[in-house]
Amino acid sequence: MQKPILEVNGLKKYFDIKGGIFGRSVGSVKAVDDVSFTVQEGEILGIVGESGCGKSTTGKSILRLIEPTEGEVKFEDKDITQLSGEDMRKLRRNMQIIFQDPYASLNPRHTVEKIISEPLLIHGMTDAKERKDRVKELLEVVGLSGYHASRYPHQFSGGQRQRIGIARALANNPKLIICDEPVSALDVSVQSQILNLMEKLRDQFNLTYVFIAHDLSVVKHISDRVGVMYLGRMVELTEKDKLYDDPKHPYTKALLSAVPLPDPDIEKDRVILEGDVPSPSNPPTGCAFHTRCPLAMDICKEVRPQFEEIEDNHFVACHLYDETAQ
Repeated sequence: MQKPILEVNGLKKYFDIKGGIFGRSVGSVKAVDDVSFTVQEGEILGIVGESGCGKSTTGKSILRLIEPTEGEVKFEDKDITQLSGEDMRKLRRNMQIIFQDPYASLNPRHTVEKIISEPLLIHGMTDAKERKDRVKELLEVVGLSGYHASRYPHQFSGGQRQRIGIARALANNPKLIICDEPVSALDVSVQSQILNLMEKLRDQFNLTYVFIAHDLSVVKHISDRVGVMYLGRMVELTEKDKLYDDPKHPYTKALLSAVPLPDPDIEKDRVILEGDVPSPSNPPTGCAFHTRCPLAMDICKEVRPQFEEIEDNHFVACHLYDETAQ
């Protein structure tokens, strides 16, 4: 089996909580708490979970847009958490991000040409004509016209702006793109266009995506494998068909039971979770989900379950599948 393009091992990101008159650290928000997974070249890995579960922080920590607290992130066998600023800058041409909000991620004072050509200039394309031709080519790749280059972001709709964001991410022919909820701010009809475009670009340029979203149907449409996060931890990871047909973790079952079905005659058992999501600044002991889990056992309150392979390529962090815990 080929080596994965991306390996994440024990990734943690804690944000300090400051308090008192001296602004001392009085605690920490455990936004990402020991997450591990791999991504193969050409694969689309979906990451889903409720708001505040740490999906976006995971994506930004992989790229070191936010510095991880602990853990290693290996891209093509290089541990990028150990790289200097200059080496990281060189590597960034191979690792790009598409941001969630196409209204906030584009500079309103710059033309589309300047927005897309900036990464080209940073990574060494000094010839102005060459950059101009590349911008025109990229705009056409994402379904816009070359003459759009002289316009400003406010002259475009949300879907068109996201296409500009995708063109910027593609500028330097990256190998890996982190997609941070790239369609959540868009209308449903535009969502499908952007998703289809991203699938087409993956095949065309042999891209690898980590696709972060909270919409399970969007993730099902585009992903090869899906990881489910809860309160900063990965609770389940497997191929998408396996996950949707036979979810193992009680949280995954509850999430999937909330997805509406297009046929009103099909009756569905809805799993209603009790209580609210605990605070990441004070997560529960043991399994983070035990406060809301309908199947919680005594061991769940005390011992944190290991994220282990319980079937072929099916990883779950749950004591229900741990024979020593029964």
